[in-house]
Amino acid sequence: MSFRIRHLDHVVLRVRDMDAAIAFYTGVLGCREERRLEEIGLVQLRAGASLIDLVPGEPDAAGANMDHFAVRIAPFDEASLRAWLAEHGIETEAALPRYGAEGTGPSIYIRDPDGNTVELKGPPTGLGAA
Repeated sequence: MSFRIRHLDHVVLRVRDMDAAIAFYTGVLGCREERRLEEIGLVQLRAGASLIDLVPGEPDAAGANMDHFAVRIAPFDEASLRAWLAEHGIETEAALPRYGAEGTGPSIYIRDPDGNTVELKGPPTGLGAA
């Protein structure tokens, strides 16, 4: 294997009531608001070294409200990572720069056997955010 998981980077939750969710995570759990992307309704909360991202939305048909979770991996060598995943029958698209707990860096989305979306997140590069 060409990489190792270092830590959980972030979790993205779909929430029905953004104000109530923010109040819970900040007021009850002690997170702090770090960033907002108004155009998509995203609120990112700092939870120690990780992030909890909140997006407006309803649970899916099965009642789940987790959009995806991200794990920080190292090293992030896109070619070898995609080759490794292909060997295991996992389809990928090209890596894109996305914001995470450590800043903006490359990431690839994949699905586990149950259809959960997992983001494989590389180190921060400081390039554009998506």
